Amino acid sequence: MICKITLACVGICVLALAVYFYAHHNWNPLPSGTTIDRIVVEKTARKLSIFRDGRRLKTYRVALGHSPVGPKENEGDMKTPEGIYKIDSRNAQSSFHLALHISYPSDDNNARATERGVSAGFDIMIHGIPNGRGWIGAFHRWKDWTAGCIALTDEEIEELWRVTPDGTSIEIRP
Repeated sequence: MICKITLACVGICVLALAVYFYAHHNWNPLPSGTTIDRIVVEKTARKLSIFRDGRRLKTYRVALGHSPVGPKENEGDMKTPEGIYKIDSRNAQSSFHLALHISYPSDDNNARATERGVSAGFDIMIHGIPNGRGWIGAFHRWKDWTAGCIALTDEEIEELWRVTPDGTSIEIRP
């Protein structure tokens, strides 16, 4: 009986370690010194791909805004924008584990919102998991949960932060 209990405990521990490793492992890490010049987000596929000189270097799975279908139209609509923007700043002190700021809204986004008498919104980022909740790891992708941002695991945003210079182009597709 004690042998079965011990075996069950060992099995549970091994399973827990395997789940933790899966949720927090950065598969195929990019070499030191790598830089990128383009990011493409495919909202429907929930993928963010990074490129250098037209060659895809890596693809990450992401979570998006609560209501991801369609372009962002106004502040609070929980949609992730669509269009071509730039990474224009970074925030190491974000409420989320690191944040790369996207240059949304563009002049066109603002003009369309103004025509409807609403704000286009602001502070769209690529970021990690909320601070203190990094233990969630890859499981954060089970549902779209941001207010319109693009979310990666903490390990993934650390890598993206390292390889992405300010000014990098980002295209967000439907």
